[in-house]
Amino acid sequence: MFKKIREFMQELPYVGGLFVPKDKVAVIRMAGVIADSAMMRRAGINHQKFKKIIEDAFECSGAKAVALVINSPGGAPAQCSLISAQIHHLSEEKEIPVYAFVEDVAASGGYWLACCGEKIYAQNSSIVGSIGVISAGFGLDEFIKRYDVKRRIHTSGKDKSFLDPFKPERAEDVARLKEIQSGIHEDFKDWVKSRRGEKLNGSDSDLMEGAFWTGADALEKGLIDDIGDMTSIMKEMFGEDVKFREFGPEKRWLPSLPFAGEDMKADLISEALNVAEERAYWTRFGF
Repeated sequence: MFKKIREFMQELPYVGGLFVPKDKVAVIRMAGVIADSAMMRRAGINHQKFKKIIEDAFECSGAKAVALVINSPGGAPAQCSLISAQIHHLSEEKEIPVYAFVEDVAASGGYWLACCGEKIYAQNSSIVGSIGVISAGFGLDEFIKRYDVKRRIHTSGKDKSFLDPFKPERAEDVARLKEIQSGIHEDFKDWVKSRRGEKLNGSDSDLMEGAFWTGADALEKGLIDDIGDMTSIMKEMFGEDVKFREFGPEKRWLPSLPFAGEDMKADLISEALNVAEERAYWTRFGF
Protein backbone atom coordinates (compact mmCIF):
# COMPACT_ATOMS: atom_id res chain seq x y z
CA MET A 1 0.00 0.00 0.00
CA PHE A 2 2.64 2.55 1.09
CA LYS A 3 4.85 1.53 -1.80
CA LYS A 4 2.04 2.23 -4.30
CA ILE A 5 1.32 5.61 -2.70
CA ARG A 6 5.01 6.54 -2.88
CA GLU A 7 5.19 5.50 -6.55
CA PHE A 8 2.10 7.60 -7.31
CA MET A 9 3.57 10.64 -5.55
CA GLN A 10 6.82 10.27 -7.47
CA GLU A 11 4.90 10.69 -10.74
CA LEU A 12 3.40 14.03 -9.74
CA PRO A 13 4.71 17.03 -11.72
CA TYR A 14 7.05 19.49 -9.98
CA VAL A 15 6.95 17.82 -6.55
CA GLY A 16 7.44 14.19 -7.60
CA GLY A 17 11.20 14.41 -7.14
CA LEU A 18 10.72 15.06 -3.43
CA PHE A 19 9.33 11.54 -3.01
CA VAL A 20 12.12 9.74 -4.87
CA PRO A 21 14.27 7.90 -2.29
CA LYS A 22 17.83 9.21 -2.05
CA ASP A 23 20.64 6.74 -2.65
CA LYS A 24 21.77 5.42 0.72
CA VAL A 25 24.34 3.16 2.29
CA ALA A 26 23.06 1.20 5.29
CA VAL A 27 25.85 1.08 7.88
CA ILE A 28 26.00 -1.69 10.48
CA ARG A 29 28.57 -1.14 13.21
CA MET A 30 29.81 -4.31 14.90
CA ALA A 31 32.15 -3.68 17.81
CA GLY A 32 33.34 -5.88 20.65
CA VAL A 33 33.78 -9.52 21.55
CA ILE A 34 31.55 -12.02 19.74
CA ALA A 35 29.64 -14.15 22.26
CA ASP A 36 26.17 -15.28 23.25
CA SER A 37 24.85 -12.55 25.55
CA ALA A 38 23.94 -15.20 28.14
CA MET A 39 27.62 -16.18 28.37
CA MET A 40 29.12 -12.70 28.54
CA ARG A 41 26.97 -9.78 29.64
CA ARG A 42 29.11 -7.26 27.78
CA ALA A 43 29.18 -9.25 24.56
CA GLY A 44 29.38 -6.65 21.84
CA ILE A 45 28.26 -8.90 18.99
CA ASN A 46 25.87 -11.83 18.87
CA HIS A 47 23.14 -13.03 16.55
CA GLN A 48 20.30 -12.34 18.95
CA LYS A 49 21.34 -8.70 19.27
CA PHE A 50 22.01 -8.13 15.57
CA LYS A 51 19.33 -10.24 13.85
CA LYS A 52 16.75 -7.43 13.67
CA ILE A 53 19.41 -4.80 13.01
CA ILE A 54 20.64 -6.73 9.96
CA GLU A 55 17.08 -7.19 8.69
CA ASP A 56 16.35 -3.47 9.07
CA ALA A 57 19.56 -2.51 7.25
CA PHE A 58 18.65 -4.59 4.20
CA GLU A 59 15.13 -3.09 4.25
CA CYS A 60 16.53 0.46 4.19
CA SER A 61 14.73 2.36 1.42
CA GLY A 62 17.08 3.39 -1.37
CA ALA A 63 19.99 1.33 -0.04
CA LYS A 64 22.65 0.76 -2.68
CA ALA A 65 24.87 -1.21 -0.34
CA VAL A 66 25.31 -2.41 3.22
CA ALA A 67 28.58 -1.40 4.88
CA LEU A 68 29.84 -3.48 7.80
CA VAL A 69 32.13 -1.47 10.06
CA ILE A 70 33.98 -4.03 12.17
CA ASN A 71 36.10 -3.68 15.28
CA SER A 72 36.34 -7.08 16.95
CA PRO A 73 39.06 -9.37 18.33
CA GLY A 74 36.84 -12.41 17.74
CA GLY A 75 34.87 -14.82 19.86
CA ALA A 76 32.31 -17.60 19.43
CA PRO A 77 32.47 -19.29 16.00
CA ALA A 78 28.80 -20.35 16.06
CA GLN A 79 27.71 -16.72 16.49
CA CYS A 80 29.98 -15.73 13.59
CA SER A 81 28.44 -18.43 11.42
CA LEU A 82 24.86 -17.41 12.28
CA ILE A 83 25.47 -13.72 11.58
CA SER A 84 27.42 -14.37 8.38
CA ALA A 85 24.77 -16.74 7.03
CA GLN A 86 22.03 -14.17 7.61
CA ILE A 87 23.99 -11.36 5.94
CA HIS A 88 24.96 -13.54 2.98
CA HIS A 89 21.37 -14.74 2.50
CA LEU A 90 19.85 -11.24 2.62
CA SER A 91 22.52 -9.84 0.32
CA GLU A 92 21.60 -12.42 -2.34
CA GLU A 93 17.85 -12.15 -1.75
CA LYS A 94 17.73 -8.33 -1.86
CA GLU A 95 20.53 -8.06 -4.45
CA ILE A 96 22.30 -5.53 -2.25
CA PRO A 97 26.11 -5.78 -2.11
CA VAL A 98 27.97 -5.86 1.20
CA TYR A 99 31.30 -4.16 1.87
CA ALA A 100 33.37 -4.61 5.04
CA PHE A 101 35.51 -1.95 6.69
CA VAL A 102 38.00 -2.83 9.43
CA GLU A 103 38.74 -0.23 12.09
CA ASP A 104 41.23 -1.27 14.80
CA VAL A 105 40.84 -5.05 14.61
CA ALA A 106 39.14 -7.74 12.56
CA ALA A 107 40.84 -10.79 13.99
CA SER A 108 39.66 -14.38 14.34
CA GLY A 109 35.85 -14.15 14.46
CA GLY A 110 36.12 -10.48 13.54
CA TYR A 111 37.76 -11.48 10.27
CA TRP A 112 35.11 -14.20 9.81
CA LEU A 113 32.51 -11.39 9.83
CA ALA A 114 34.61 -9.20 7.54
CA CYS A 115 34.51 -11.96 4.93
CA CYS A 116 30.78 -11.27 4.52
CA GLY A 117 31.89 -8.35 2.38
CA GLU A 118 32.32 -8.62 -1.36
CA LYS A 119 35.33 -6.43 -0.68
CA ILE A 120 37.21 -5.78 2.56
CA TYR A 121 38.93 -2.50 3.38
CA ALA A 122 41.15 -1.63 6.33
CA GLN A 123 43.53 1.01 7.63
CA ASN A 124 47.30 0.62 7.31
CA SER A 125 47.47 0.15 11.08
CA SER A 126 44.46 -2.17 11.42
CA ILE A 127 45.04 -5.70 12.73
CA VAL A 128 43.69 -8.37 10.37
CA GLY A 129 43.68 -12.17 10.29
CA SER A 130 44.17 -14.66 13.13
CA ILE A 131 42.42 -17.44 11.19
CA GLY A 132 42.47 -20.11 13.85
CA VAL A 133 40.74 -21.46 16.95
CA ILE A 134 41.81 -20.96 20.56
CA SER A 135 40.70 -22.36 23.90
CA ALA A 136 42.16 -21.13 27.19
CA GLY A 137 41.68 -22.05 30.82
CA PHE A 138 43.46 -22.62 34.13
CA GLY A 139 44.91 -25.64 35.89
CA LEU A 140 44.09 -25.40 39.59
CA ASP A 141 44.79 -28.98 40.67
CA GLU A 142 48.09 -28.07 42.39
CA PHE A 143 46.47 -25.05 44.06
CA ILE A 144 43.72 -27.05 45.78
CA LYS A 145 46.24 -29.75 46.71
CA ARG A 146 48.49 -27.16 48.37
CA TYR A 147 45.65 -25.75 50.46
CA ASP A 148 44.10 -29.16 51.14
CA VAL A 149 40.84 -28.27 49.43
CA LYS A 150 38.58 -31.30 49.07
CA ARG A 151 36.88 -31.38 45.68
CA ARG A 152 33.59 -33.27 45.41
CA ILE A 153 32.17 -33.92 41.97
CA HIS A 154 29.75 -36.64 40.89
CA THR A 155 28.99 -37.41 37.27
CA SER A 156 27.08 -39.90 35.17
CA GLY A 157 29.14 -40.40 32.04
CA LYS A 158 32.90 -40.73 31.92
CA ASP A 159 33.43 -37.55 29.91
CA LYS A 160 31.19 -35.20 31.92
CA SER A 161 34.18 -33.73 33.78
CA PHE A 162 35.94 -32.95 30.49
CA LEU A 163 38.93 -30.60 31.08
CA ASP A 164 38.04 -30.12 34.73
CA PRO A 165 40.41 -27.32 35.87
CA PHE A 166 40.63 -28.86 39.37
CA LYS A 167 42.00 -32.14 38.08
CA PRO A 168 45.30 -32.92 36.34
CA GLU A 169 45.00 -32.52 32.57
CA ARG A 170 44.19 -35.76 30.78
CA ALA A 171 45.79 -36.56 27.43
CA GLU A 172 42.50 -37.92 26.08
CA ASP A 173 40.73 -34.65 26.96
CA VAL A 174 43.34 -32.60 25.11
CA ALA A 175 43.13 -34.91 22.09
CA ARG A 176 39.34 -34.55 22.02
CA LEU A 177 39.58 -30.75 22.32
CA LYS A 178 42.04 -30.60 19.43
CA GLU A 179 39.68 -32.71 17.34
CA ILE A 180 36.83 -30.27 18.00
CA GLN A 181 39.05 -27.26 17.30
CA SER A 182 40.27 -28.83 14.06
CA GLY A 183 36.71 -29.18 12.76
CA ILE A 184 35.88 -25.56 13.58
CA HIS A 185 39.18 -24.42 12.05
CA GLU A 186 38.35 -26.24 8.80
CA ASP A 187 34.95 -24.52 8.68
CA PHE A 188 36.67 -21.16 9.18
CA LYS A 189 39.22 -21.83 6.42
CA ASP A 190 36.53 -23.03 4.02
CA TRP A 191 34.52 -19.85 4.62
CA VAL A 192 37.54 -17.60 4.01
CA LYS A 193 38.45 -19.47 0.82
CA SER A 194 34.87 -19.34 -0.47
CA ARG A 195 34.81 -15.57 0.02
CA ARG A 196 38.38 -14.58 -0.88
CA GLY A 197 39.12 -17.27 -3.47
CA GLU A 198 41.99 -16.46 -5.81
CA LYS A 199 42.60 -13.14 -4.09
CA LEU A 200 44.50 -14.99 -1.36
CA ASN A 201 48.25 -14.78 -1.80
CA GLY A 202 49.87 -17.52 0.25
CA SER A 203 49.54 -21.09 1.46
CA ASP A 204 47.26 -22.31 4.23
CA SER A 205 50.27 -22.71 6.49
CA ASP A 206 51.13 -19.06 5.92
CA LEU A 207 47.69 -17.48 6.06
CA MET A 208 45.50 -19.77 8.14
CA GLU A 209 47.42 -20.86 11.19
CA GLY A 210 46.48 -18.04 13.54
CA ALA A 211 48.94 -15.33 12.47
CA PHE A 212 47.75 -11.74 12.10
CA TRP A 213 49.05 -8.70 10.25
CA THR A 214 48.66 -4.98 9.84
CA GLY A 215 46.32 -3.78 7.10
CA ALA A 216 49.24 -3.02 4.78
CA ASP A 217 50.61 -6.57 5.08
CA ALA A 218 47.11 -8.09 4.90
CA LEU A 219 46.65 -6.31 1.56
CA GLU A 220 49.76 -8.01 0.16
CA LYS A 221 48.47 -11.38 1.32
CA GLY A 222 45.06 -10.85 -0.24
CA LEU A 223 43.17 -10.88 3.05
CA ILE A 224 41.77 -7.43 2.22
CA ASP A 225 41.16 -5.60 -1.05
CA ASP A 226 42.42 -2.11 -0.33
CA ILE A 227 43.27 0.53 2.24
CA GLY A 228 40.49 3.04 2.88
CA ASP A 229 37.74 4.29 5.17
CA MET A 230 34.04 3.63 4.82
CA THR A 231 32.86 7.16 4.01
CA SER A 232 35.45 7.82 1.31
CA ILE A 233 35.09 4.43 -0.38
CA MET A 234 31.29 4.51 -0.40
CA LYS A 235 31.21 8.06 -1.81
CA GLU A 236 33.70 7.02 -4.45
CA MET A 237 31.40 4.13 -5.43
CA PHE A 238 27.99 5.77 -5.14
CA GLY A 239 28.64 9.49 -5.48
CA GLU A 240 29.28 12.41 -3.17
CA ASP A 241 25.57 12.84 -2.47
CA VAL A 242 25.02 9.33 -1.10
CA LYS A 243 23.46 9.32 2.37
CA PHE A 244 24.52 7.12 5.26
CA ARG A 245 22.02 5.55 7.62
CA GLU A 246 23.46 3.81 10.64
CA PHE A 247 22.02 0.69 12.26
CA GLY A 248 23.21 -0.65 15.59
CA PRO A 249 22.18 -1.83 19.05
CA GLU A 250 20.75 0.64 21.53
CA LYS A 251 23.27 1.83 24.09
CA ARG A 252 22.75 0.50 27.59
CA TRP A 253 22.21 2.95 30.41
CA LEU A 254 23.65 2.13 33.83
CA PRO A 255 22.76 4.19 36.92
CA SER A 256 25.50 5.54 39.13
CA LEU A 257 26.57 3.13 41.86
CA PRO A 258 25.58 5.20 44.96
CA PHE A 259 21.91 5.14 43.91
CA ALA A 260 21.79 1.56 42.72
CA GLY A 261 19.96 -1.18 44.62
CA GLU A 262 21.67 -4.37 45.78
CA ASP A 263 20.67 -6.26 42.63
CA MET A 264 22.04 -3.49 40.45
CA LYS A 265 25.28 -3.40 42.44
CA ALA A 266 25.66 -7.14 41.92
CA ASP A 267 25.07 -6.59 38.22
CA LEU A 268 27.76 -3.92 38.17
CA ILE A 269 30.24 -6.22 39.90
CA SER A 270 29.43 -8.88 37.33
CA GLU A 271 29.86 -6.25 34.64
CA ALA A 272 33.33 -5.42 35.97
CA LEU A 273 34.35 -9.07 35.84
CA ASN A 274 33.13 -9.31 32.28
CA VAL A 275 35.13 -6.21 31.38
CA ALA A 276 38.25 -8.03 32.58
CA GLU A 277 37.34 -11.09 30.50
CA GLU A 278 36.69 -8.94 27.47
CA ARG A 279 40.01 -7.13 27.90
CA ALA A 280 41.76 -10.49 27.66
CA TYR A 281 40.52 -10.81 24.07
CA TRP A 282 41.79 -7.35 23.09
CA THR A 283 45.22 -7.58 24.74
CA ARG A 284 46.21 -10.45 22.44
CA PHE A 285 46.38 -7.86 19.68
CA GLY A 286 48.10 -5.10 21.64
CA PHE A 287 44.98 -3.09 22.56
